[in-house]
Amino acid sequence: MEDILIMDNIFKKFGSGHTEITALKEVNFTAKKGEFISIIGPSGSGKSTFLTISGGLQSSTAGDISINGSSFSNLSEKKRSDLRFKEIGFILQNSNLIPFLKVKEQFILVDKVDKRKTSNEQINQLLESLDIASLKNSYPRDLSGGERQRVAIARALFNNPSLILADEPTASLDTEHAYEVVKLLVKEAHEKQKATVMVTHDERMIQWSDRTYQMKDGQLLKMDKN
Repeated sequence: MEDILIMDNIFKKFGSGHTEITALKEVNFTAKKGEFISIIGPSGSGKSTFLTISGGLQSSTAGDISINGSSFSNLSEKKRSDLRFKEIGFILQNSNLIPFLKVKEQFILVDKVDKRKTSNEQINQLLESLDIASLKNSYPRDLSGGERQRVAIARALFNNPSLILADEPTASLDTEHAYEVVKLLVKEAHEKQKATVMVTHDERMIQWSDRTYQMKDGQLLKMDKN
């Protein structure tokens, strides 16, 4: 399978001297097209730092990251931003939808930022594929937690990115909706050939993973499947 994300010997340190903290230590990681990968670990273990660095939202102290062969360290900030916008879909635990926009307007706004024109039919097809077409005229406040996360997943897929990064996407959901969201992410990864990485503290959510890692004190350790 084709490598989408490569993290090569990544270190991340905060502070200096006596206050220096190493959040990531010698992290080497690859996510391939069509894979769903889970990274588990408690709060403070380095999971969120791993995700923000892998998506180029912050820089590593040492090491290199590349997405589809483009190295973040060789790009200007504008080109990094363009790469994030076109190649990475972020899913956050609180869905991060704009409260005063209807569901369909969330996608129209992305089009305006990207200076493109997507047809209503294309938007409808995406919403139908996630079984949320009936919600297109609803505001986020009118949706359940599971529905909001489905919309967030649709928005993350809207630019047809190569890489999906999900940060605790089930944290605010009950068990039924949490399973629903994870199974949906797995389905999208396998059927649409997205490299998908989910960080979570909930080990119940990793049963469908193709690979699972544990983040422990800033180190990424591969876990064997039972």
